[in-house]
Amino acid sequence: MLRIHFTDVDLARTRVVHEPDPLWEVALSMHRFQTRQGRWAYAHWYRGTCQRLRGNGLDRVLRKMLLPLFHRGPYYPDFLNPAESSEGLEAGLEAVLATPPRRVLAELQTLARISGAPPWVPELARPDSRRELVQALRDYHDTAIAPYGDDIQARIDADRIIRCRTLLDGGVEALLGGLGPDIRWKRPVLYVGHPTVDRDLRLDGRGLKLVPSYFCWQTPVPMADPVLPPVLVYPLHHQPPPVQSAGTSLTSLLGRTRATVLRAAAAGATTGELARVAGVSASSISQHTTVLRDAGLITSQRQAASVLHTLTPLGASMLRANLG
Repeated sequence: MLRIHFTDVDLARTRVVHEPDPLWEVALSMHRFQTRQGRWAYAHWYRGTCQRLRGNGLDRVLRKMLLPLFHRGPYYPDFLNPAESSEGLEAGLEAVLATPPRRVLAELQTLARISGAPPWVPELARPDSRRELVQALRDYHDTAIAPYGDDIQARIDADRIIRCRTLLDGGVEALLGGLGPDIRWKRPVLYVGHPTVDRDLRLDGRGLKLVPSYFCWQTPVPMADPVLPPVLVYPLHHQPPPVQSAGTSLTSLLGRTRATVLRAAAAGATTGELARVAGVSASSISQHTTVLRDAGLITSQRQAASVLHTLTPLGASMLRANLG
């Protein structure tokens, strides 16, 4: 259990990022290769990425260099997830290169002690040796993350709609308590369920940066070093893919009412709000949302007494292509 202690200043400084952090997505996507847990949620990504990795010869680099560093276990080095990564991939990679050798070596020794590591790993303490790692991370991102950038951003946009509504309805404390089933708020502590972490993190006025992650599966991830800027990466919600009958055409769904519903769901809307926008009854709008949800265009989540509808990546893509 991770226990994050807040002051009033920390609550005021808590924020949710609006874009995917490229190096966090790189790290957590590598964890998807190391377990079958949640494989159904990433099946399309997993198949396509494996093919591209083999096609450009990166599968060996992944096995020999990257996976030993990004170990799915109780620890992997913090310097691989610098704060500068929130400014973009290149800024993050430059920060990896610029990490002081003493810190790199200390974290790699911790990795070897806790999770095990190949004998070549300490060489990464030398900046010149780290350049090969940085190039491998860049190539991996271009192969495994960049092709899915629109889908990942659409998921984050939908999540932010939910977080914004929760914040407006219940404040920061409701936002913190609603991040997931393994996260519980009891003022002034945020309790985060974690199978390998048992410690207290005192924010001491630094605030908390919340990072939604497409590739984070179920268990939120903190930085290991409590001295670093506090970050909590939390998983986005995944739903099983819809089951469609043969011959179903998505374009047949776009009558006037459903097109209106799809547009309204782009900003997030409850069932009642959709009914008012479309000018139909609540029972009728439920039929339309069911069809759109079964087609994989929207996702619906209960928020208190309401059901909030947002776009899926497919719905966002279809809206851009067909509705402008």
